[in-house]
Amino acid sequence: METKMLVTQALDERDLLVKKINDKINAATFTDIVKHNEDTVYERRLTREEYKKEVESAYQQICDLITRYNMLEVAIVQSNATTFIETSYGKFSVAGAISLRNRMRGDAKFDGKADFETNLFYRMKSNYDACINAIERKNQALAQTAEDMRLSILGRDVKVKDDKPLEVVETYIKENTMELADPLDIVVKMASLQEKKDKLLSELETQIKVSNATTFITI
Repeated sequence: METKMLVTQALDERDLLVKKINDKINAATFTDIVKHNEDTVYERRLTREEYKKEVESAYQQICDLITRYNMLEVAIVQSNATTFIETSYGKFSVAGAISLRNRMRGDAKFDGKADFETNLFYRMKSNYDACINAIERKNQALAQTAEDMRLSILGRDVKVKDDKPLEVVETYIKENTMELADPLDIVVKMASLQEKKDKLLSELETQIKVSNATTFITI
């Protein structure tokens, strides 16, 4: 007999079946020991016939539950492949949307290595921070060198050294000051990258839930 249900219901039942099947497998005994001249098995304390029925019943229940799980899984996968959702970044099958969402969330399948957007963001940030720190260090060192040059030229007893900077010192500072080489406008690019990822993930999550709550499958 066919049963019609929402994908959300199928997902809930499928997840419950995982626990139920494993509980039954772990609780079942499929063999026992028995003396040749006795009719009662040693561990279960049942007659041979009773034990036979118990084992066959446990085995059949497990097989039936596995069949039910497989039917649910196949129906969900088929539905996900043929049901589509819309986002501001385009149209996706639910299957594609789930795969994309999982990748962008750092799916354990790849140990987070397939979350390219996050990896790119942190590489850009690390590179940017390192360069900013290097610029600050080198420009501070340059300022100290320029100060030493002024003192050397003007003399260490001059009290107001910076009122009329020597042209040669200013030229030296100008030519040797470090600045950021930033072809991408990296701060803006990082913000855009993060915003796009967050927005797409939010849309995918919402649309997948809506689809699962409104799409029927038949088992």
